[in-house]
Amino acid sequence: CPQACSSRPWPLAPIAGRVLGNVLEQVAVSRMDSFPFRLFCRAGQPCINSGLYAMIGAAAALAGAMTSKWVGDRLTKGGIYEEHIRLNGYPYLDNKEEFAHTTIAADVMHPRRGEAQLQLLYQDSMNVEDLETLMAASDVNGYPVVVSRDSHYLLGFVTRRDLMLALGRHCRRLAVYFTEHLVAGAVAARHTDAGASSTDGQPPALKLRRIVDLSPITVTDQTPMEVVLEMFRKLGLRQTLVTHNGRLLGLITKKDVLRHIEYLHSIDPHNLIFS
Repeated sequence: CPQACSSRPWPLAPIAGRVLGNVLEQVAVSRMDSFPFRLFCRAGQPCINSGLYAMIGAAAALAGAMTSKWVGDRLTKGGIYEEHIRLNGYPYLDNKEEFAHTTIAADVMHPRRGEAQLQLLYQDSMNVEDLETLMAASDVNGYPVVVSRDSHYLLGFVTRRDLMLALGRHCRRLAVYFTEHLVAGAVAARHTDAGASSTDGQPPALKLRRIVDLSPITVTDQTPMEVVLEMFRKLGLRQTLVTHNGRLLGLITKKDVLRHIEYLHSIDPHNLIFS
């Protein structure tokens, strides 16, 4: 911890200097006629100043610390704690680091060409079984909700935990709706479908409006990465969705931002492993 690593060793140097000064003072008093004390000490006058030894001990320790600090600044940026964060792979964004590049959100977002598509929730054509299959095949922390497979117009965002709790033990054939607007439209359609809603024997739809974040934090694909970086720093985001005219294109996570920064610093981002 910082307290153990930095604060506790500092008093040891002046304490050791003070102890050494006290020992020499006693030796000088008991051996006043011996060399070299007889050359510098006079009877009845203080000969050894133990406080001066304490000051010299503190200065010696500080000189070593300053030397190591200068060498460290010459070899690398940041201090020992920043290096520990980097070596341990913690996804930490430094608030003091400046970002002077001209990249945009589209340069960082995933998926890119050749990558697997995002795991999405569709408002118009999913049931409980579809959601269970989707969650079993992926381990992401959340899912964007879009209108349909053809129209990726963003409706909201659902976390994996909330979705698992909401599904519970409902019938696997039960239809799922994520917004009240489409639920009302679906109910009206059933009533106009020759009375099918009362005779088809299907259970009512599962409404998950209460677990959907209808206003997730989003950026456009042309947003400068400098702005995106400030959003992650100041809002404490884990991810943000990337859209174009309301249509979902991808997402950016904090680890994507860190890999992009290391890439711009000429460090291979594929060698970075975050815990």
